[in-house]
Amino acid sequence: MIRLRIQVAHWLRRSLVLTDTPRPHCRNCDGVGGIPHDYGHPETGEYDGIDWEPCDCWTQWRTVLLPLPYRQRRTLPDSYSDEPPF
Repeated sequence: MIRLRIQVAHWLRRSLVLTDTPRPHCRNCDGVGGIPHDYGHPETGEYDGIDWEPCDCWTQWRTVLLPLPYRQRRTLPDSYSDEPPF
């Protein structure tokens, strides 16, 4: 069963995205959505990073529902004018 939610994504442009969520009581991933595997460098054996294996209880696909408009930021003047208003 798909558990959909709407979230705001900050990609090239802000947009509303429809995405799936992991099953909260999944036995494989404990509701995280994936299983991390630490791995080491093949020659030295030192820690080299984490490989993420997605769980089958959800999909990582996302669909853009609505691109949000750009926000115009208003800049305030640095100082007030010394001239009288009239």
